[in-house]
Amino acid sequence: MGNSKKGFTLLIPSLTVFISSACIMIIELVASRLIARYLGSSLYTWTSAIGVVLAGITIGNYLGGRLADKFQPRKTLSALFCLASIACVVIVILNNVVGDWLWLWRLSWPVRVFLHVSMVFLLPSVLLGTISPVVAKMALDKGLATGKTIGTIYAWGAAGSIAGTFLAGFYLIAAMGTIAIIWTIAFILLLMAVAYRVKSWPVYLWAVILIVFFFLSSTEASAAQELGTTLLLREKPDSSVIYEDETAYCYVAVKKIDDNPNHLAFHQDKLKHSEILLDNPDSLQYFYTRIYAAVTEGLAKDKKTPRFMIIGGGGYVYPRYLQKLWSESSVDVVEIDPGVTEAAMAAFGLSRDTKINSISLDARNYVDELLYKRSSGQKIPLYDFIYEDAINDYSVPFQLVTKEFTDKISEILTPDGVYMVNLIDVFDSGLFLGSVVNTLKKTFPYVSAVTEEGTPYSMRSAFVVVASKKVFSIGNIISGFTKGKIRLWQLNEEELGTLETRTKSLVLSDDFAPVENLLAPVVRESADDFLATKYMNLAVENKKSGKFDKSIAFYQDAVKTQDRLSLKVYNEIGMIYAIQQEREKAAWAFQKAIDYNESQKNKGNIGSIYFNLGLVLRQSGKEEQANLQLKKSIEALQKETAENPTATAYAYLGNAYATTGDFASASQAFSQVIKLNPSAFESYDNLAKTLEYQGRYDEAIAVCQQLIGMMASSGQDTQQIQRYIASLQQQKEKTGPSKD
Repeated sequence: MGNSKKGFTLLIPSLTVFISSACIMIIELVASRLIARYLGSSLYTWTSAIGVVLAGITIGNYLGGRLADKFQPRKTLSALFCLASIACVVIVILNNVVGDWLWLWRLSWPVRVFLHVSMVFLLPSVLLGTISPVVAKMALDKGLATGKTIGTIYAWGAAGSIAGTFLAGFYLIAAMGTIAIIWTIAFILLLMAVAYRVKSWPVYLWAVILIVFFFLSSTEASAAQELGTTLLLREKPDSSVIYEDETAYCYVAVKKIDDNPNHLAFHQDKLKHSEILLDNPDSLQYFYTRIYAAVTEGLAKDKKTPRFMIIGGGGYVYPRYLQKLWSESSVDVVEIDPGVTEAAMAAFGLSRDTKINSISLDARNYVDELLYKRSSGQKIPLYDFIYEDAINDYSVPFQLVTKEFTDKISEILTPDGVYMVNLIDVFDSGLFLGSVVNTLKKTFPYVSAVTEEGTPYSMRSAFVVVASKKVFSIGNIISGFTKGKIRLWQLNEEELGTLETRTKSLVLSDDFAPVENLLAPVVRESADDFLATKYMNLAVENKKSGKFDKSIAFYQDAVKTQDRLSLKVYNEIGMIYAIQQEREKAAWAFQKAIDYNESQKNKGNIGSIYFNLGLVLRQSGKEEQANLQLKKSIEALQKETAENPTATAYAYLGNAYATTGDFASASQAFSQVIKLNPSAFESYDNLAKTLEYQGRYDEAIAVCQQLIGMMASSGQDTQQIQRYIASLQQQKEKTGPSKD
């Protein structure tokens, strides 16, 4: 009887530490997910999250011991649970603001990550860490055996940590999302505070405040949303987001680019994984996908139904490209996260009845399954092309880059099959790139690495490593690519030798694959990219608000952080000066961009900048100089559209032709814009006007009628276009038959 009484006496303290320990571990897992949106998921973020939480528990244990000796345990526990509940709400608030603090972005990357995590998660970790010593003292005050009591408390605390880890990792994050979990923990801690001191009015006051805050953070009412955002209980609304979800593996968002409903970006945590033009999905937006496509088309031209496997789905842009070109072929996408596939279907244009076969497994498991089937006597299909697209500069699934996995990939390739790996690295460090090349060479007789021509050695870039069982000239293959010219830098033997020396011939294996350490220089280098992006975003926001001086200042901060942004920055500054009618300053800024481009080994596309400079000079009365710049603009834009035919480049080309009076060429360019991006309403108007100037009234009217149909279907006012059609009809009647 005595033992059962003592066991019951320990029950409440044991449950208390169980709950507090579970809450700590849930918060630790949530921390890693929350900061991934801002800082990615890397060695630095995981180290900081674990280290900060452990530091908080350590400090809390020390402070809790002091508190236990000085104050009555039940009152102390009530106060600590209440303060911990408040700290959870502080997590929500700080999480919404710390990511935008520019002074943090100016620090070195490890320090920046550590301080971000510390400011958001140290306080709740400390408060929850104080609870166990106070609970232990409360139990010992009941006269129980010291060793047994301490052991029981420790055991229940450890059990709570285990339960919290599994609960958060296997269920809560995917089912609720990180922010909802934080609010839930805040309410649980509040209930614990009430349980330990039922008659404490400060606890009930916080209960009322917590309920109000939760309402403001979660309700759909517009007034509550506005107030909740003001109080920092909600993230600032992002009008570009059209879809978002928190899956078991990452945060997924689909965003509009430049307010164009058909130009979308697919984000996983902080990484922009894919871009697509919904009206023209064949237009591959990323360099590495064009390399994939060029090699594939060159080597598969004699194959009727090649078989493809893509490791990592993302926005499913490239798999759709393959499916369209080889409609009868099998396209298998091994995407571990079904939430990513759902996002692609819900908001990124992937049809739910697509023929693409999605496999929700880790690629290593899928390949192992295939090889197991073959070893058991079953026949498995071999792949002609396998593409690795699950690697970024912050998170590398190491099991997909080792010698053991590469050997297995070789076994499921056809004799003339090709394996291509996309990765991010900086050639000047090149540790990860070199190790991947070293590893692939142990399995495949032919391995090459390529990136975009002119990429500086010091610049973070996408490299494609191509491995095959048969030798072929990748340069010759890519030169025949029909979807646009690719500016290729293929690493030569000397450059590959440099990487091998730098990596000390490291071959990645299941036993030793320190991918995070190999990419550490790249992660640190990308910190400047983040800061520059922050400055650029602030510059755009201020420009939209009409705060032009602030916008220019932020643009200048961006170029000081990343010199390679000079082309875009000075063009944007020139546009701002042009809006303000400060033509001399605008011409200076555009010329500054052109001069920067001329100084670089890797020349950018500056046809649009020549055009902008030509317009400003013409407005300043400098006709001869203006015509020279407009001529340069047309020459540059003709080259750009030949190499990479985009709607934007054709739009500038059309405007350049029209400005010089070549309306026939202008109408051809605007027709190409509409072909590439049918929702580019402005180009319909431009096309109609250039046709009008040529006296081709019937064609102009037909273009306007097409535009009316599209505008009406999207609910836009068409009266102005209808008046324009009436004007065209009158001109046609006055001038006689159309010159169509």
